[in-house]
Amino acid sequence: MNKKQFEIRVPGSTSNIGPGFDSIGVALNLYLTVHCEESDEWLFVQKNSSDQHLPTGKDNLLYECARFAAQKFGYDQLPPYRVEVDSEIPIARGLGSSGAITVAGIELANQILNLDLSLKDKMLIASELEGHPDNVTPSIAGGCVVAYYNEENLYYIGKTGMEKVDFVAMIPSFELRTKMAREILPEELPFMQGIQGSAIGNVCTAAIFQEDYALLGKVMEKDLFHQNYRKKFIPHYHEMTEYMKNEGAYGTFLSGAGPTMMSICERGLPANREQEWNRVYPDFEWRILKVEDQGVMVEKK
Repeated sequence: MNKKQFEIRVPGSTSNIGPGFDSIGVALNLYLTVHCEESDEWLFVQKNSSDQHLPTGKDNLLYECARFAAQKFGYDQLPPYRVEVDSEIPIARGLGSSGAITVAGIELANQILNLDLSLKDKMLIASELEGHPDNVTPSIAGGCVVAYYNEENLYYIGKTGMEKVDFVAMIPSFELRTKMAREILPEELPFMQGIQGSAIGNVCTAAIFQEDYALLGKVMEKDLFHQNYRKKFIPHYHEMTEYMKNEGAYGTFLSGAGPTMMSICERGLPANREQEWNRVYPDFEWRILKVEDQGVMVEKK
């Protein structure tokens, strides 16, 4: 009898986009690919040499996310599969690597158990696992997603078709774990700072949906919620923001919790400047990325 096989592909993401803290995310054309085949026992095989230290059994994060989703629907165990994991998404760089694993795990349970989950079902489970929706919702739905999650429900609106811009990722050699980047944030903000931060976020969201990227670039750099605190971990923060502004970028923001910085540019501009950027800043990995309008995808084998 032929063994059941399928492949899951999940796009990575950039999140926050300045003031959209824990709310706005954009799916990008970096992918986590998971090939799944029925087996006699659970086995996770990491195809990336840098990921060889990850668990190979049921203590793998991908399995834990799959089991969490399964338990929501009354299943305590999942039938065993051999799972090959191949990721283009750098770990602990603010590009949605953890969120992509979470989404892949939920989809794994969805496929094995035939749960027939809706987009919102997946978003709710993923947001509960991650604690916030900004990375997982675009990885599930594709495009840009603005979401609010309150542990009981999730509200979201999506946008696709951001063909006018490229995203330029400046990826440093060091990692920054989300836990550390969250610990530096204040527990409270002064009332007027909260009002100003909310107004900046409102304009940011409107600019995205109106495709006014020049305005978006200006307001996302005015964030009051997290970037001013987290930039202490990013020694190149101000230098790269100014450099990319002089290079013609609409604006630059801290991708997720960092340490990657992300610039939004007019489509086509990075292709003409990438070689120069690599020459001036060879210690960064430069990635020219586009918005991925397709969220998590499954191909039956």
